[in-house]
Amino acid sequence: MSSGFHVRYSATTHVGRVRKMNEDSILAMPEQDIWVVADGMGGHEGGDFASQAVIEAIAMLAPGLEPREKMHELRGAIQRAHAIIRQEADRRGVTTIGATVVTLMLANGHFLSFWAGDSRLYRLRDERLEVLTTDHSLVAEFVLSGQMTWDEADAHPQSNAITRAVGVGDELELDKIRGEVLPGDRFLLCSDGLNKYATSDMIRRVLARDPIETVAETLLQIALDGGGADNISIIVVDTV
Repeated sequence: MSSGFHVRYSATTHVGRVRKMNEDSILAMPEQDIWVVADGMGGHEGGDFASQAVIEAIAMLAPGLEPREKMHELRGAIQRAHAIIRQEADRRGVTTIGATVVTLMLANGHFLSFWAGDSRLYRLRDERLEVLTTDHSLVAEFVLSGQMTWDEADAHPQSNAITRAVGVGDELELDKIRGEVLPGDRFLLCSDGLNKYATSDMIRRVLARDPIETVAETLLQIALDGGGADNISIIVVDTV
């Protein structure tokens, strides 16, 4: 591995208690230090197609790439998925097929994330939880302006109104964040099916307490117990 750390992870995805189909897709590529969550939108067939298109494009990355090249190829894979989804929407004669995406890539003691939409990347460091990504959504503007917290935004009636997604619009603008990884950092990638039903404090307590073997399933159960009306996807990555 090129991450510079010993890395362990756990991952799960679940249809939830209401939906008939899981439109979320997840990808774990520990041999390349890449993890991905994609949350489809556009009806059960369209959303499933979109999230799978994102995952399949990233899964095709060539092994053995140097970190800088891998970063560029990861971005390029998401852009290719964008084009594929738009072509499929045109073929079906529909206006909206798309998927949110959040990625985590580790390399040389650093992390990198690309994202579009409201799937999130969190980091727990010294028992402090931080949201590393910023949702591309209508309610995110309220959070950024200090009018509400992320927990309040997640409960807002317009919380599902996202402003950016893979496959939606002519051009896809991906946001990026990068930074240093410290030993003991724990990362969480999730679709909004988790944070809709688990507060930040709930997530923090589970991440701070549970071992890697059970942490994803514990978070999933909290979301299900809280209502579970959406698909739920969770990946937790530990660095040691």
